Order: sequence, then C-alpha cells, then structure tokens
Amino acid sequence: QVQLVESGGGSVQPGGALRLSCVVSGTAVEFTSLNWYRQAPGKQRDWVASIFPGTNITNYINYAKGRFTISMDDAENTVHLQMSNLQSEDTAVYYCGANSLQPPFAYWGRGTQVTVSS
Repeated sequence: QVQLVESGGGSVQPGGALRLSCVVSGTAVEFTSLNWYRQAPGKQRDWVASIFPGTNITNYINYAKGRFTISMDDAENTVHLQMSNLQSEDTAVYYCGANSLQPPFAYWGRGTQVTVSS
C-alpha cells in the first residue's frame, strides 16, 4: 500500500544543482532502507545512495560522494537527493526505492528525469 512519487528533476547546465524529492505515502511500513537509483538511456540501472531510517546512516556510490547528499524529512515523509556540480554523465531517470524486511518487498517510484547539458 506504499506509494513513492519523485519530483524535482529538470534540465540544468553542467555545474548546476538539483534537489530531488520522493514523497512516501500509504500505510506505515518499517523500511530497512530508502534509496535513490538512476538509469541512463542504454545503460543499466545503478544504485546511487541509501539512507537507513533510525540511524540516518548514509551510503553512496563513489561518483556521488562529495556531490550528492541523501536525507530524510520525517515531517513531510520525504526523502531528498541534493545534487551539486552536475555533469553530463549524471543525465538519467532517477528513481526512489524503499525496501522492507517484513514482508520482504521493494517499492519503486516512476522516476524523474534529470538532464545535464549545455
């Protein structure tokens, strides 16, 4: 009964910044992690970042470290991905994902397009 809806994508020039948001709605579910993934045309879907509820511990793929920040806004039931110094290779559809342990399941949003070009 969980729904994830991404927003905040758009077109920016190299070096620009965007903040993606993922609003989580539905029944209360205990998630083991909340995540951002991305998929560029013709490429595999890559994991980008994770945040672990309760501890707020975060993990990032190497290319995201120092540029991307994943965070949670509990009051708005929203997960954010702040992206800075965007480059053309960051162009992709960015997806929000949430994982639960009981029951084991993965929830996905429909994605938001990020385009970086001059």
